Amino acid sequence: MDQNRPTTIETLTAATTTVSEDNPPEDCEVVAAFFENVGVFQTLKPQHNVKDSFSNLVGGLLKVISIQRGKISCLLNVKPPILNGYGGMHGGAVGSVTERVAVACARTVVGKDKDIFLGELSNSYLSPAPCNAEVLVDGSVIRSGRNLTVVAVDFRLKETGKLMYMSRATLYNTPVSGL
Repeated sequence: MDQNRPTTIETLTAATTTVSEDNPPEDCEVVAAFFENVGVFQTLKPQHNVKDSFSNLVGGLLKVISIQRGKISCLLNVKPPILNGYGGMHGGAVGSVTERVAVACARTVVGKDKDIFLGELSNSYLSPAPCNAEVLVDGSVIRSGRNLTVVAVDFRLKETGKLMYMSRATLYNTPVSGL
């Protein structure tokens, strides 16, 4: 461990952090160690301190295979930047990929005169996608109406077809503002 890094809850928390007196100090140390382990206390690197750097990161790992009306298929290469602390694909990356695929899928059925934005996202994590796995990501429109589009997105290992994650996105279709 870096000797310049704090190692106790007192030095890891901000001056404004409130810790309940009901919590034993040992429990606070466990929480601090967890946060340290997942990188909460690390400094943001300059290359990531730019607008929408997460989109660039995730987008660089996602390749479009096919586009049809109401359906999109992509290939996702799971690489270390999108892994969680346990070595599987991070839930935030699953959500981010789901949003991108869902919006693209909805765009195949929603007119250009409407903006599309995410209203609700549901992810089911069935099994972690490991590092260097190739994952097929298939999006399909379940329902599309005047103001709402619902898209299902499935993540399957390319090699075996095993279902890893299931997602559903509810997207709102709104007329483009003329302001």
